[in-house]
Amino acid sequence: MNNPFLQPYHTLHDTTPFQQIRIEDYEPAVREGMRLEDEEIQQITGNPEEPTFQNTILALEHAGKALDRVTTVLFNLLSAETCDALEEIAEKLTPALSEHANNISLNEQLFARVKAVYDKRESLQLTPEERRLLEKSYDGFVRNGANLSEEDKATFRKLSMELSSLTLKFSQNHLKETNGYELVLHTEDELAGLPESAIEAAAHTAHEKGKEGCWVITLQAPSYVPFMKYSDKRELRKTLYMAYNTQCCHDNEFNNLKIVEQLVNLRMELAQLLGFKNYAEYVLKKRMAENSENVWGSVIPYLRGVKEESSTYLMTPWKKTMTMASFTKSLENAGYKIGDLKSIKLSHLKKGEANHSSDRGISGRVKSVVFVGKKGRATVSGERLQRLYGLDSTLFDISAKGKELTITGYGYGHGLGLSQWGAEAMAEKHGDGKNYYKTILSHYFTGTKIEKIY
Repeated sequence: MNNPFLQPYHTLHDTTPFQQIRIEDYEPAVREGMRLEDEEIQQITGNPEEPTFQNTILALEHAGKALDRVTTVLFNLLSAETCDALEEIAEKLTPALSEHANNISLNEQLFARVKAVYDKRESLQLTPEERRLLEKSYDGFVRNGANLSEEDKATFRKLSMELSSLTLKFSQNHLKETNGYELVLHTEDELAGLPESAIEAAAHTAHEKGKEGCWVITLQAPSYVPFMKYSDKRELRKTLYMAYNTQCCHDNEFNNLKIVEQLVNLRMELAQLLGFKNYAEYVLKKRMAENSENVWGSVIPYLRGVKEESSTYLMTPWKKTMTMASFTKSLENAGYKIGDLKSIKLSHLKKGEANHSSDRGISGRVKSVVFVGKKGRATVSGERLQRLYGLDSTLFDISAKGKELTITGYGYGHGLGLSQWGAEAMAEKHGDGKNYYKTILSHYFTGTKIEKIY
């Protein structure tokens, strides 16, 4: 089969050879990828040997590479540079992909092997990374219905199939609405404040759209962000902002409001099927906020009022406690042999410094930690510790007392972005911006069904 997805790329750094890929390559590559992964799963479940980390967890981790290769390209293109033919393929394949994923997560023999390894995890000599992979693998099965009854598994399949189709339709509508909008500028005065690079990009876009002598601003990030940041024309910024924040709310074929209603109710039903009170509890169990109370306590005060052109980031506290023995053992497995812990010293980043790009230059983050033990000392970066122990951020402190060690810290929540313009944008379709947010949020945190959101 002469399909670029199904043979070695032979490119620098194994990058995707887009110039060799044809539209007709996607469907056969996806179907072959599913077939190959089914064979790999059968090899795992049919293994007569006792389940181990290597023959079950690691084998499962490496399964499906051929399918991942093609779906990664397909769905990235769908969200960035789609076309009618590509969307038709996605709509055709999405149900099959959803069923394929369900067949794996609801495979009783496979889950039995994963659970067997998970249940003896304390006796296994696993590195922190291996233990993390084991925990994620087991949790992935549980969160995808592996512990449900046969009747509930059938319901889970139905819900997940509906969600995958609706999610695809939502994304397609959003992309088409984004690509269809343009703010045409006719005079140089309207360009006031924009850097030369943004002006040149706007002129190039206008040329591509056949609007010579004008400048075109779109809702694409490379166009939208510079204009909102640098433009001196407040009314034009408001026009663009309102367009951006009312996408898929207009009376046209790309309206997503009904889809949103269906999505939030299906998500609630799925979460409750899995034993959670509401969808928020289901999602937050694996997020830095941990539970709805932490988020709800921060959101409610904020929704009492809005500030002109401002947004708020929520900082969520977290805590991780472990025995001193397990902590030093995991350090040793990672290559830091210090023996019994005697002292801890933290050094912090200054404002403007960063461990990585997402740090946002916040002061107080841990740059490194010096651990001194009876056998030696080790200096571990804050980012390394974050990975080793699955911490939510590098904004933390470490304390040791007796035989226990506790790491406490704060992680970033999400900016609500409920600005004055945002409230106005929601009011156009929903009457009151704050009430719109309250409707959606209260649904997630109370588990009540939404009948209408506008």
